[in-house]
Amino acid sequence: MREIVEAASTAKLNTIDRIVAAVNPAAGVRRLRSRAILAMAGAYHGASKKRKALSEWSPSAGDADADIIAELPDLRERSRDLERNNPLATGAINTKCTSIVGTGLNLNAQVDRDVLGWDDDFADAWERRTEAEFALFCRYCDVEDVLPFTPGFQDLSLRSTLINGDVFILTPMVEDKRTPYRLKLQAVEADRVSNPNNRADTDRLAGGIEKDANGRPIRIHVLKGHPGNPYSSKNEWIPVDIYGAKTGRRNVIHLFDKKRVGQTRGVPDLAPVIEILKQMGRYTDAEVQAAVISSFFTVFVKSEYGGGGVGNPLLGPMQPTADVGGKTSDKDYKMGSGAILELLPNEDVTTANPGRPNDAFDPFVLALSRQIGVALQLPYEILVKHFTASYSAAQAALLEAWKFFMTRRVWLAQSLCQLVYELFMTEAVALGRIYAPGFLTGDPLVREAYLGADWIGPARGQIDQKKEIDAAAQRVAEGVSTLSEETAALTGGDWSKKHRQRVKEVRKRVEDGLQPDPSAATKQAPAPMPAPEEDRGDDE
Repeated sequence: MREIVEAASTAKLNTIDRIVAAVNPAAGVRRLRSRAILAMAGAYHGASKKRKALSEWSPSAGDADADIIAELPDLRERSRDLERNNPLATGAINTKCTSIVGTGLNLNAQVDRDVLGWDDDFADAWERRTEAEFALFCRYCDVEDVLPFTPGFQDLSLRSTLINGDVFILTPMVEDKRTPYRLKLQAVEADRVSNPNNRADTDRLAGGIEKDANGRPIRIHVLKGHPGNPYSSKNEWIPVDIYGAKTGRRNVIHLFDKKRVGQTRGVPDLAPVIEILKQMGRYTDAEVQAAVISSFFTVFVKSEYGGGGVGNPLLGPMQPTADVGGKTSDKDYKMGSGAILELLPNEDVTTANPGRPNDAFDPFVLALSRQIGVALQLPYEILVKHFTASYSAAQAALLEAWKFFMTRRVWLAQSLCQLVYELFMTEAVALGRIYAPGFLTGDPLVREAYLGADWIGPARGQIDQKKEIDAAAQRVAEGVSTLSEETAALTGGDWSKKHRQRVKEVRKRVEDGLQPDPSAATKQAPAPMPAPEEDRGDDE
């Protein structure tokens, strides 16, 4: 009713309204009330400007860059601070990195044999050779010579993206005597990519990234030193073309999660929960401090003599002479554990009792953790590592989390690993270390056939391994899955490699007499010879 009155008070009367009101005031009021109700009506209440709960809600209506880029410096700084100092934020980032990358996404080359016209033996040998060459490249790929590509550089790239919103990876060519490959990877933190001389964004330059008329990124501008480094240059930008002008080679990989049309820069993963994480941290600190104070058995002395205050000579026994570095001239008094003081006449004692630990602390924090988990796509049990429910509930939480982890793993493989693999293949074929006719100059379909690959990461955790194995065996037996798929899902390994190793192991155990030859059991014994004619019984 109040909303109708407010709407009526702001409604404008037209000429007919005024005439009706002058002739019949009651009809005029009804007409005004009906107009107010119509003014409040709409397809969605959420768009109403009249409702009390929504009248002051006026969010930004800008495009993706207008809503994001101006606030990115603050979001990055606060996200990094939470990742350093907030246990829940640190746990969320670590959980994602561990589950998505873990021990690394490993190359499993899968050429298109039909397009290339290769038989299985030749294709298998080519894939093994390519994987060995890629492993050699991965060992020395970091331009800073610190991290291998798997898992170190993968983890750093993902972690930087989660904390800062995005990361830029340059692909320079640098001589290295330890490896035949000159391709190197150089990670550039998000803060260093910005508009030259801090110019304002335009439709062709936003967040340090230049675009062409179609909105395709063509160049980034990298600040020579980090803006947070007091000793680096803060007024010199280096332009880097994303693609080579002559060869079209990729010089920059921009790793970020694009969520809006026209979005140029990425947003930190913690952005939606920064405020609640900070408030939870403050609340936790206050509760811990209160619990520490409660652990001290300390009394306050109440006196009739007046005066009092810090420095009162009557409080001489409380002077902190036992403190480390304490002096009798100190003006502050601290509560101490097990302190017993002498009382003067007419003095009374009051005990400090903050009432901690707080029984409501844990339920309240867990309730907030559930909301944070929803925003970060981490089930509450996974976020806080708290598995006390039933087997079914724990299994459901793991499955829900695994859907998210696999989605992010595919994104990382396509946005980083596959692009690096393509750059590696280009150099390896040019050097003649990998046989790939038509890769450099042939049909693009042939090029893609060579680049086929799966990126296998750590397997999903198992609550009941026997049930998982039995289910996998049943899927293979029913033909709805393959040994290769189940091996990757259960162990994160490559079935073909495991099969070759199993054959080797079984052959060795047979040779050493540790087990019978399994092939002998499959050989059928010859059928028995029929009895001679004279030995047969006379059935007639």
